Amino acid sequence: MNAKLKDLAVGDRAVVVGFADSGKAYRQKLLSMGLTPGTEISVTRVAPMGDPVEIRVRGFALSLRKAEADALNVRRVV
Repeated sequence: MNAKLKDLAVGDRAVVVGFADSGKAYRQKLLSMGLTPGTEISVTRVAPMGDPVEIRVRGFALSLRKAEADALNVRRVV
């Protein structure tokens, strides 16, 4: 089942499955940051108001703003 990054809680792991149609403006930026389909991520922190969210991807920490995070489609890993 596909989800959005905002649906994940701290400690959750997921795999990038693609990008939302509404996120075309951020697609290239996310790809250049290593968020390619098939990449596993984990949520490490979420700010109190939900913006930004910090994820761990390819061995480094990455903070994404709400609009960027909404552009990312993920599948939760159990």
